[in-house]
Order: sequence, then structure tokens, then C-alpha cells
Amino acid sequence: MAHRLFFIISFIGVPLSVLGSIMHWNEIILFVIYCVTIVALAGIMGRATESLAIVAGPRIGGLLNATFGNAVELIIAIFALREGLVEVVLASLTGSVIGNLLLVGGLSFFVGGLKYKRQSFNVYDARHNSGLLIFAVVLAFVIPAIFADRMNKADTMTLSVGVSIILMVLYLAALYFKLVTHRGVYVTKGQEEIEEHETAEWGKWKAIFILAIATVAVGYVSENLVHTFSTVGEKFGWTELFIGIIVVAIVGNAAEHASAIVMAYKNRVGVAVEIAVGSSLQIAMFVAPVLVILSLFMDHRMPLIFSIPELVSMVTSVFLTIAIMNDGDTNWFEGLTLLGAYVIMGIGFYLL
Repeated sequence: MAHRLFFIISFIGVPLSVLGSIMHWNEIILFVIYCVTIVALAGIMGRATESLAIVAGPRIGGLLNATFGNAVELIIAIFALREGLVEVVLASLTGSVIGNLLLVGGLSFFVGGLKYKRQSFNVYDARHNSGLLIFAVVLAFVIPAIFADRMNKADTMTLSVGVSIILMVLYLAALYFKLVTHRGVYVTKGQEEIEEHETAEWGKWKAIFILAIATVAVGYVSENLVHTFSTVGEKFGWTELFIGIIVVAIVGNAAEHASAIVMAYKNRVGVAVEIAVGSSLQIAMFVAPVLVILSLFMDHRMPLIFSIPELVSMVTSVFLTIAIMNDGDTNWFEGLTLLGAYVIMGIGFYLL
């Protein structure tokens, strides 16, 4: 039902987006149309990627999920970067990390916990992801911010590029570790059964065609969405920081959020955790470094330097998530704790 709704919204939303941009409609109305359309297109992209992952096999499938899992945020961020909205891009990266960990994780645990007293997932995966989260967010994001105080702009950019390359190399190594050298080593029997019985909804070529069309459409709508940020910010009193952390992050991740919650409700909380934590790792270790490298070829360069509120929010989100998930067991109260932390941060960023 939800998938059909995504197609209907996309078929209506994309033509409206084109018509609205040509005829210069009210930018607030256009902002709403663009956001809703991107959410629907992201849902279709997720569906196509899932089918391709099953058809191509687990190893290539994992790589496809890694590539397209955060494609929408990456596309929006590239256009924002081209417009010189570096603060919005950094804020959207922050929003994606805390949104995936606290909002997606929290809602998944809360909704699943209302139906089941206890939900368990692979504790080895949780511990592996915990180490990567600490490396990516606590180490690789905090070090440049501290060192930048004693560096000029050129040196800060050099440090950012160096850290970005290391993050991408380690991310690719982590994929190789999980999908090749240690595939199945830490998998429980329940997970193996689920993998064996998965069937692709669409054929390979159909999925590739739909994915290509949806990606092009997202690119077009995202470019127009970026142009509405200043008007929307002035109208509602939102700062670039708030737009990036809350609005862009939620729009870019909406379809993924829904998938995680549905999985938790079906008692497949391990998949929900993989979506929430895996997506945060993709943002921190792949999307952010790619944007830093791409900015070298643009008019506005983006060093990997986050503000103190952004850093504190990400670091505390990581440690709270690790504290809750490291036992491989969860319930509705732990979900509510994560949601409470997200609301506190949301209020803080709104008032900044």
C-alpha cells in the first residue's frame, strides 16, 4: 500500500515541481511540494535497491545498499554546496547522524517494544558498529574541529581531506570485512533463515531502470528545493542550522525511517538497527568525506569542521545509542529515551 502511494505521489509531484519552478509559484508552496516529492522518490529508490540487492546476491547487494542508502541526502547536499550553503550541508550531515541514531532508532525500539516485551538482535554487529561510530564521529569529527583553531584555512582543508580519505578507506574495509572475509561468522540462525527466503520484488533490469529514473528526478527536485531555503527560513524564522539538521535530514531519510519502524514492528529489529546505525555510519564515513573531496572542485570549499553544538549533539547521540544497544536487547522504554534525547536537541537547535 505504501509503495503504491509513493508512486502516485511521485507521478503527481514531479510534474508539479517542474510546472511550479517554470511558473515561479509561491516558494513556501514549492518547498512543501518538493519535500513530499523527494520523500516519495526516496521510497521508490529504496524499493528498487532492495530488489537489486536480492538479485545481485548478498555481497554486491550490500555495496548497492551502501551506495544508494543515502543517495537523496548526498544529492541535496551537492546542490546546496554548489550554492555555497556550507552551513546547511554540515548541519544536514549532523541531522542525519542524530536523526538516524535517535529518531529512527528510538521510534523503531518504541513501536516494536509496544508489541513485544523484549526484542533481541545480533550483539556482535552492535559492538562492531559501536567501534566504528566512536571512530567516525568522536575521533574523526572532533580532532579536525579542535586542531583547526591553531591552523590557517589551507592547513584546515588539508587536514579535512586527509581525514576524509582515511574515513572512506576504513568504510570500504568495513564493507569488505562484513560482506567478504567475515560474512556469516557472527550471524545467528534466525538471520540465515531470513536471508534464504528473501525474494526480489522486481527483476534486475526493471529495478535498474526505475532506480535511474528516480535518481534523475531526485536530482532535479533537490536542486529546486535548495533555492527555497532562504525564503522558508525568513518566513518561519528558521536558521540555516535548523533547516539542515531537522528539515533536510528528515526529508532525505523519511522513506528509510518508515522501513526501519515497519521492520521493528514485524519483530525484525536487527534489520531496523542495521538501517539506523548503518545509515549513520554511511553518512559519517562515506557521504561527509565525499562532499569534502567534491568541494575541492567547487567555488566553496567545505572543511570537515562542525560547530560545537553539532559536535556535542553527535557525540552524545553516539554514546547514548551505544549504551542502549550494546547488550543486543531492547524495549519500548529504551526507544522512548532515544526519542527524548532527539526532542531536547531539536528544541535546542530551533532556539539557537
